[in-house]
Amino acid sequence: MNNRYARLASWVYNLDKPVGRSFGDVEYYRQRLEPCRGPVLEPAVGNGRVFVPLLEAGFAMEGFDASDEMLAYCRDECRRRNLSARLTRQTFADFRYESAFSAIIVPAGSFQLVTDVVVATAVLERFFDHLAPGGKLLLDLDPVSAFLEPAGSVRSWTTPDGDLLTLTEQRVETDCVAQTTLAHLRYDHWRDGRLLASELDLFKLRWWGVGEFSLFLQGAGFVDVVASGNYQHGRRPRNGDDSISFEAYRPA
Repeated sequence: MNNRYARLASWVYNLDKPVGRSFGDVEYYRQRLEPCRGPVLEPAVGNGRVFVPLLEAGFAMEGFDASDEMLAYCRDECRRRNLSARLTRQTFADFRYESAFSAIIVPAGSFQLVTDVVVATAVLERFFDHLAPGGKLLLDLDPVSAFLEPAGSVRSWTTPDGDLLTLTEQRVETDCVAQTTLAHLRYDHWRDGRLLASELDLFKLRWWGVGEFSLFLQGAGFVDVVASGNYQHGRRPRNGDDSISFEAYRPA
């Protein structure tokens, strides 16, 4: 049940964050990937919100996700746009490719779904091993402040058929030692006032400090680590930023 993005969760995600919707990240990734001439990998590709625009821009994108439901949305969007997409069902912990990539991107804080430090270390090492010499890693994290604010909300979306989808979020645990939060996410599908289906997701995330994650990258062998705030490359993160982006390289 942890972070699984099943049918209702994926449906809500696709309505809330459709392909092409940008928080400044789509443009940022396109700019930072411009020098790359080889294939680019996006782990946790989701519904293709970032993947598809980059594919349309001419980048040789490949991607994987642990959720079949999310991959289905991504594949459907690629078909609608007549794009050939190389997508597979894999996880952070066991993904494998035979060829190396010129870049790996992890937008939208997806790396924070890996909450165990030992596993996170192994994942970062896998990123390193799958990069060609001189290849770059681009990765976003949410600031610590996003995890410490009070959480609890109810949101809703109307489907094209007029049904109602609701998401009720309740944070049930904040572990300041493990640097994790746990929330209960309940997804409900309603029609004419009747409940058709429900899902409960135990949604766990880990936060990282800026200096901590920079050292974490260096410990995995990455060099030339740059942390930037709010998709302004080279501008040091500061209090109040909505996102923090890291760029690091495998030595040439």
